[in-house]
This record gives sequence, C-alpha cells and structure tokens, in this order.
Amino acid sequence: MKSVLIISFSVIHSDPRVMRQVRLLEHVHHVTVAGYGRAPDANIEFVALDKPPAGMLQKGIWASKLLLGAFESYYWSLPQVQHAQHLLAQRSFDLIVANDISALPLALELAGNCPVLMDAHEYSPKEFDDKLLWKLLFGRYHHDLCRRYLPKAAAMTTVCQGIADEYEREYGVPCKVIHNAPLDQKLSPSAVDADCIRLIHHGSAIRSRHLGVMIEMMKHLDARFTLDFMLVKTDAAYMAELRAAAQADSRIRFVEPVAMQDICQRLNEFDVGVYLLPPVNFNHEHALPNKFFEFIQARLAVAIGPSPEMATLLRQYQCGVVAESFDPQALAAVVQQLDATTVARFKEASDVAAGDLNYERGGQLLLSEVERLV
Repeated sequence: MKSVLIISFSVIHSDPRVMRQVRLLEHVHHVTVAGYGRAPDANIEFVALDKPPAGMLQKGIWASKLLLGAFESYYWSLPQVQHAQHLLAQRSFDLIVANDISALPLALELAGNCPVLMDAHEYSPKEFDDKLLWKLLFGRYHHDLCRRYLPKAAAMTTVCQGIADEYEREYGVPCKVIHNAPLDQKLSPSAVDADCIRLIHHGSAIRSRHLGVMIEMMKHLDARFTLDFMLVKTDAAYMAELRAAAQADSRIRFVEPVAMQDICQRLNEFDVGVYLLPPVNFNHEHALPNKFFEFIQARLAVAIGPSPEMATLLRQYQCGVVAESFDPQALAAVVQQLDATTVARFKEASDVAAGDLNYERGGQLLLSEVERLV
C-alpha cells in the first residue's frame, strides 16, 4: 500500500466528489485527508484545517494584494494554507491529490519528489465571471495560479469535456474527464400516477443558480404537476425569498434535505428531476453537476434547459426532455407534454443509463491514474 494525501479546502464529509475519492482509495492505500469540518466516517487519517474569520483590516490587505497582482503573496498569507503547511510540512507521501486550484500550490510545495494529481471541480479562472468585482479580484488571481502551477501537475482530471477542453486550450494541460456520478444505487423506477406527476429539484439554496425560474415554470403547468424543493439552506435569506415566491401555489413544497448517501433513495419516490440553470457564467454554461447524475441514479425522468453537457447525455440515453431555451415557459412547454406513459418510458431509460453513468466506471479511471503515478 502507498501513502496518498488528499487536500481540499472544503467541508470534506459533505463534498461528494472528494468523498468519492476517499471511498475509492481508503481500502487500497493509506489515505490522509486534509480539509474542513469533522472527520468523515472512513478508513483514513483526517487532518482538520482551520479557516478563521478575517477582520476588516486583513480583508483590506488581501484586496490590496489582489488588486496589485501580488498573487503569490496573497496565496501564501492565507491562514488555511499556512495551517496546512504547519501540519503537513514534515510528512512524506507517494501521491498528493489536490482538489481545485486553491489546493495545487500547497500540494506542490508539500510534494517534494512525489507526483501531484490535480482534480478541477470547476473552471476556476471563470468560476464567477458574471460578477465584476470577482473578475477584478479573483479572476486574474485564479488565472495566474493556473498559468504557474497547472503545468507542474503530473496529471489532471475534471468534471466534463467542455471544461477539460478549456483548460487544455488556455493552459496546454491535457485533462481527463471523471463525471460527478455516484455509485450505482441499484434502484428500480417507481410507479407513475397519471393524475399526479411529481417534479423534484434538490441541492443548495444558492442565489446565483436562479432557482426561482422553476417556481415561475409551475405557473405554466396544469394541475397534474407538483414541484418539491429539497434544499440545503446555504443562504437563509434566499431560501425565505423562494418560499415567499412559492407561497401562492399549493403544488410547490419545500421538504427537508437528507444525508448525502440517502439522496438517490429519496429522489426515487418522485417522477421527474428538474434543473433549469441559466448560463450566466462559464461554469453554469458547462454545468454537469452531481444532481444530474443523482436524477439518473434515482431512475427519474429528467427535464432540463439546453445546457450542452447535460443535454448531450440526456439525448444520448433518451431519458428526458430538453427545453429550447432557458426561459421558464420553454421548460414548462416540454414538461407539459409529459404523461404517465412517457415519464415511465424515460424512467426505464434512466435505469439503463445508470448502468453506465456511475462511479464504478468513473472511479476506475481515477484509480488507473493513481496506480500509474504511485
């Protein structure tokens, strides 16, 4: 067994992509995981990292560094980076997995002569490029980190082909694709009630995802359709706004979220997974998120806007409908045409797709990269 360090500046136990890495490697290598939050329930050594709140003076200093282009100074002054250095500097590993560009400089600093595998969860230089202040402060910073450090990684993976192509075009780094698909859940499609077709959207209540468009969609659907939101209250104020917007429609409910490992089982009770994500930035345009694959693994029909990465897979497996545009009326138009027979057929198609779109397959690609590098 080799020693592998996984670094992610995220709450590890609730980060699906990182937890899939942990599950894949925990029984074949000695795995150390460094990140935020409590230790996950796994056969690993956990190194808890701190990210103390910053005062106004510190934020001002950091903003000045970003505006002046002092990107290296900014990065190495971050307390979570310094804390990780302090805890891990004297350790040696056979491989380090850096999750996202925020972990890559640290991973390379700690690596010595061991290889570093970079896994990009997003296209970092354009993550929030719809926001002017973010572009001014962090867009240039992320571009600089990618320019300096991506060529030093021994291998790189990411979530979809569009993002992989952009990394290679911009930074000359080949990038393999590992989808955000969970393990095959071994579920069966649930029965469909012709008089009550149940739509579901799950995830985090994040304002930039424009979840209100799905509430607007419901105004254009007949009484057969209901919509449940199963949201993590990431933004309490936004969650309250969504509840207020939906208050007049008794067909729209907000249900409690479940543990990450129980998501697909809960979704299986529904009929159609819905996601309309306006392409307000590069990452939204190329979105291929966990929830899309969770819809498939839950054996649901799927209804989406014309997001190219999701639409390509949906059309390949013929397991749902794609709206002509990102307008709520456009999604309502294709959902309105669904009946029990059509939904049941799409659910069966998702059952077939689930045999391909799972982490048993994606994980093998990651495992082969790990074994090649260690």
